[in-house]
Amino acid sequence: MGHDETRRLKQERLLDLASAYKGLNRRQLAEALGRDQTRLFPPSGNPKLDYLMRLADVLDWPVGDVAEAIWEDDRAGGHPIDPAATFEDLNTAAREAHRTGQFEHMCRLARRMHEIAQTAEQRATACHRESGGWDGLGRYTRELDAIRRGLAESPIPADLRLLLRVNLSNTYHTLWQPLEARAMARDVIEELADSPPTTRPARAAQAFAFFVLGGSTLRLIQQDPADSARRARAAREALETSRRLYTTLAEEFNNDPWRGIANTCRAGILECDVVLGECEPLAAVTELAQGVSAVPDSGDTLMGDRLESFGWWCITGCTIALRHLSGRDLQKHMSVFTTRGYDIAARLGNWAMHERLFTLEYQRRQQLNELAGFTVEWTIDHEDVRRLVGTMGRFPAFRTTGWKILQTATVIRDN
Repeated sequence: MGHDETRRLKQERLLDLASAYKGLNRRQLAEALGRDQTRLFPPSGNPKLDYLMRLADVLDWPVGDVAEAIWEDDRAGGHPIDPAATFEDLNTAAREAHRTGQFEHMCRLARRMHEIAQTAEQRATACHRESGGWDGLGRYTRELDAIRRGLAESPIPADLRLLLRVNLSNTYHTLWQPLEARAMARDVIEELADSPPTTRPARAAQAFAFFVLGGSTLRLIQQDPADSARRARAAREALETSRRLYTTLAEEFNNDPWRGIANTCRAGILECDVVLGECEPLAAVTELAQGVSAVPDSGDTLMGDRLESFGWWCITGCTIALRHLSGRDLQKHMSVFTTRGYDIAARLGNWAMHERLFTLEYQRRQQLNELAGFTVEWTIDHEDVRRLVGTMGRFPAFRTTGWKILQTATVIRDN
């Protein structure tokens, strides 16, 4: 069956659901959709936006979910999936797709895993793999949905549930929802304090929970500086614990990604020291800049979480500079950190870094505008626009800032 026919069948099904939900006959449904009752949907199977919005209103669904229900299978290109593959075959392939960065394929594999899963554990595992794919694509709201579906399965092994829970807390952390992230991470830490973890997955989950707790507490300081000293002490304690746990795990299992997360903790600890007055801001940004300057411009000598950690060093440097420096020192260090940060974010395809860098750059320019008394010109190119639009789609809380950037910046057109 072709895509056009599949879409038509899906629209017929959605119309049946809409009729049943609202108790509408065919004429009433046609009126609600602004269509002739003899042609309730386009013959091509490709509805326009006004139709989608009307249908979403009748169903009380988000318009994106209606579009997803119609066009989901159209994205099934790419690597073929063997219809005879077993659950374990697919799970192995999903792990390999994650390792090689084939995240769209990973999501398709995970959905196929879910289709053939026969137990709650298998369904939760499929959701776990799917969440990893969405994370790699920077589709964090989709990641939330996948993790929640996995957690709804029961019974599942304790380690798997623990991994899903700590990944859920981190997704909230990434989406700049620190209260939710901190509460979930704290729950995991408190439970593991009563029963110290012994397995590798549980130990890794514990280390990650401390990382999320520290990072989300730091973000609360940025949102609300009140009581910043108490929060900085709590954040530093959590990040120091995470760094210690990850360093031990990395040495025991020779795991470079865990070394990368431990290195990210270093930057957060330094930010805490600045807040607490135990390190001068200029000394802190100088130390961070020296570390970032040692990152190679390209090549495979530094990759994955190791490279990502220095991207977060750039963002920490921007945060400290913006909050504590002024004049030439602020402009010099912000320029260094944003330039290097954008480069690392682009190399990794890391949308969370793009969101932070765009936001911090916008805040810096707002400060310049206030000091100068007029709008300071900001030029962006086509690639910047592409990344801005992608960031706005992935971070609902960023959309207002994204629109302001697009409305005030001068876009340099490609020749």
